[in-house]
Amino acid sequence: MKKLEFGLMTFADVAPETVPGKGLNAHQRIQDLLEEIKLADKIGIDVFGIGEHHRPDYAVSSPTTVLAAAAAVTKNIKLTSAVTVLSSEDPVRVYQQFATVDALSGGRAEIMAGRGSFIESFPLFGFDLNDYDELFEEKLDLLLKINKSEKVSWSGNLRAPIHDLGVYPRALNGEIPVWLAAGGTPASAVRAAKLQLPLMLAIIGGMPRQFTPFINLYKKSWLENGHNPEDLQVGINNHMFIGENGEKVADDFFPYYAQMMDRVGRSRGWQSMTREQFEYMRSPQGSLMVGSVEQVTEKILYEYELFGFTRFFAQASLGFVPHELTMKSIELFGKEVIPGVKKKLGIE
Repeated sequence: MKKLEFGLMTFADVAPETVPGKGLNAHQRIQDLLEEIKLADKIGIDVFGIGEHHRPDYAVSSPTTVLAAAAAVTKNIKLTSAVTVLSSEDPVRVYQQFATVDALSGGRAEIMAGRGSFIESFPLFGFDLNDYDELFEEKLDLLLKINKSEKVSWSGNLRAPIHDLGVYPRALNGEIPVWLAAGGTPASAVRAAKLQLPLMLAIIGGMPRQFTPFINLYKKSWLENGHNPEDLQVGINNHMFIGENGEKVADDFFPYYAQMMDRVGRSRGWQSMTREQFEYMRSPQGSLMVGSVEQVTEKILYEYELFGFTRFFAQASLGFVPHELTMKSIELFGKEVIPGVKKKLGIE
């Protein structure tokens, strides 16, 4: 069996600032986030991911800055974006920043490239939403070329060309692992397979089994492109929150989760989150991993049967949940859920 990795990720949700022009809430949220990462490293979790957003309700617009801070206070855990909004970033700077994190961490940096959950970065950095697809495709192509070669020659339609120029510093181990993040669009599965990139799928609603055709398409396309099946990597990401008592943790978590989903969904035309919907998502075949150690363990095993993933990513720092409850959830994930899953699967 391939090595099975377990990770945590967060968007670093933060209550909007109450004092205009000051970042007091963001300051505290980032301090708490570093404590989460240190705990994850201490209890042996494999990887930690941080999202990029440009909104008042998220504290991190520059994942590499926080990852660099985390590199200085951790020893073993891999450090990745989740995601880098590549369409509105410059691939040269993305590589340089992650190569710097890689140097600071001793080779633990990864990049998860995606289009992002929101579109605020496009007008903020002067990009046209009409170029949404082409921007991502071009910039991903450039990033991958930089990752493979110290000197690069490249040209595209939406960025100035590069003529035999070096990009520095270089990654400690030759290349930085690059994952492609997707939300279930078939074209994303085919692109990741064609480019021989590991695929991370976010499942934040509905029933996970609905995504089996998407993962099967990725695996099929991987083989059709002549890649070694042993190199294939699939990641699955779910919202997760764990407590000692399944019903109590659901009661405690629901108000925070509903507030978060309603906040995000307001601009997308989503209906308000009901307790009935929450419980449907918490059901044994649902996407939401909220409950006791045993309940969450069984749901991860269920998704492993569906997808045969090589990495499971829990988005375990959600909404405005008190820091101490998040830390407890992380501890239960690392100390009890992960060992339980591995024991059931018969792996180290």
